[in-house]
Amino acid sequence: MPIGDYSIIESTLREGEQFVGANFSTEQKVQIARMLDQFGVEYIEVTSPVASPQSYHDCKTIANLGLKTKVLTHVRCTLGDAEAAIATGVDGIDLLIGASSMLRQFSHGMDIPTILERAREVVSHVLDRGFEVRFSTEDSFRSNLDDILAIYEAVAELGVNRVGIADTVGVATPLQVYELVKRVRERVSCDIEFHGHNDAGCAIANAWCALEAGATHVDTSILGIGERNGIASLGGLVARLYAQDHGLVSKYNLPLIRDLDDMVAEMVGVDIPFNNYITGITAFTHKAGIHAKAVLNNPETYEILAPQDFGLTRYISIAHRLTGWNAIKDRAEQLGLQIPEHELKAATQHIKALADEKPIGLDDVDAVLRRWGSDSTHEGDHHG
Repeated sequence: MPIGDYSIIESTLREGEQFVGANFSTEQKVQIARMLDQFGVEYIEVTSPVASPQSYHDCKTIANLGLKTKVLTHVRCTLGDAEAAIATGVDGIDLLIGASSMLRQFSHGMDIPTILERAREVVSHVLDRGFEVRFSTEDSFRSNLDDILAIYEAVAELGVNRVGIADTVGVATPLQVYELVKRVRERVSCDIEFHGHNDAGCAIANAWCALEAGATHVDTSILGIGERNGIASLGGLVARLYAQDHGLVSKYNLPLIRDLDDMVAEMVGVDIPFNNYITGITAFTHKAGIHAKAVLNNPETYEILAPQDFGLTRYISIAHRLTGWNAIKDRAEQLGLQIPEHELKAATQHIKALADEKPIGLDDVDAVLRRWGSDSTHEGDHHG
């Protein structure tokens, strides 16, 4: 089904803080929160205030920054945790409880009737205090379907704003996500949130399928950082939505994705992967000759994302044996060289031969082109 209105719940300051390299200071958290607010996400989720005294302070600080985006915090389904969250001044409270048999046995030890009783008690308490509430079943895809549907229906009857479906260990496939969200959509009228981990590489595809099936909210983090392999990345989800319909992400300040990725990568001590969505160093690099020719004529032939919409530029790689004469011609024009077509083709063959003998760089290509160019054009040389 077509994707309708949706919201991003950006969880770098909650899920992302569980990344092994993340040790955000208060100042860094404020910096991230403000830039996410400028980007335009609808929600920011921060670490539970009961995690530590500093977490409580940070939660309260971010909740009171006066951001346009709503600030949520994520806590266990207990009255004590809920009261601590209420005291911080956040806009909404995300409650969770494990529903799978594995978590019920090895984590909290509660059976389904006890979970239902606890959920009703805490959800009612928070709603009565006037807060937005989400109730999530942790490890939803290894839970009994009838159990979690009963839980969702019970909290929906209380007036909860959202129910949350969580692929806590990244076990779900896109089809499984679609089917479960669809089933939940048929049983409740409230909003549906999806939180998906990337342990098996499906986080973005799963988030997309959740939206297609009727989910209204999706959790992301910058660069996808989080527990273990993390969750759906903000940039990756935006790329997927943009590729389907530019209008789906027109509400966001897309060029800020590069700044967000750069900032968080530095904070957590990682390099942005070369093939990262949008901001990877090769994301808009074209190498093969036939690709380069087509991209030079019409970028949409080999680009589903327009780099300029993200404040970026494409790069045509030409210093290699796969290069084509159209790309070499484009480089010659950048250098201000007027070289006849037949000579450009000959120069291209020479460059290919050089590349077969040894690795070459752009300087080598430029040297060849200058030798082919006439002396009268050299005065206009420039690098582009």
